[in-house]
Amino acid sequence: MTRLFVDADACPVKGEAERVATRHKAQMYLVSNGGLRMSDNPFVEVVVVPDGPDVADMWIADRARAGDVVITGDIPLAARCVENGARVLKHNGERLDARNIGQVLATRDLMTDLRAADPFRQGGGKPFSKADRSRFLDALEREMRAAASDVPR
Repeated sequence: MTRLFVDADACPVKGEAERVATRHKAQMYLVSNGGLRMSDNPFVEVVVVPDGPDVADMWIADRARAGDVVITGDIPLAARCVENGARVLKHNGERLDARNIGQVLATRDLMTDLRAADPFRQGGGKPFSKADRSRFLDALEREMRAAASDVPR
């Protein structure tokens, strides 16, 4: 059975993910270190982990396997999940897999170094748009269908 893991801190697509998980009757885990409301949805489990660096990430990475889908914007977490055989999506619908995760990690590291070298090079990316949300929904639907064939028998 396909499971859906959501790195829920600052995730802008929790509601969309819940709708897709419910449609597929897939267990969904919203993982954070607090601040989330419990859900009445029987397919959704809110997992509250202790405070600490990367505790939610470790919880997800320790459980996500082939046949599962992970939603995260955290690139090191995505790399661990890809290594474990899980399918990974960023919030904007971009798929991270064995073919592109190395490049994405390298770009992340480069940008971290550039920001450290130039304190004025700060700020976030572009705002999350309706197009991003739509792309995410389409991508999640595809990944949930594909993940079902990845589930070890």
